[in-house]
Amino acid sequence: MDTQHYRDILKARQAELETRLERIETDLDQPRNPDDDDRAVERNNDEVLEGLGEAGQRELEAITAALGRIEAGSFGICAQCGSPISEARLKAVPHAALCSDCMAGHG
Repeated sequence: MDTQHYRDILKARQAELETRLERIETDLDQPRNPDDDDRAVERNNDEVLEGLGEAGQRELEAITAALGRIEAGSFGICAQCGSPISEARLKAVPHAALCSDCMAGHG
């Protein structure tokens, strides 16, 4: 398996997520509009941004873990059952820690 290829993909996604999370943080730190109607819309927008930020943070943690598995030599091996993770799964989810069977709860 070409772990360098996956390392490059993971590093690029990591940089993209870090940039996105910084923008979300900047947006959330902006002063709020004093108008009540606008504040309600901003609160809704903030909730969406916070949700995106949390999802991005979780993905970033998974990417960091995958990069650690590359360094440890265990990348592409299911953390639950020890079987190889298929190329198709890694192409779809490069930071996958589980094979398809274990992810589906069959492992």
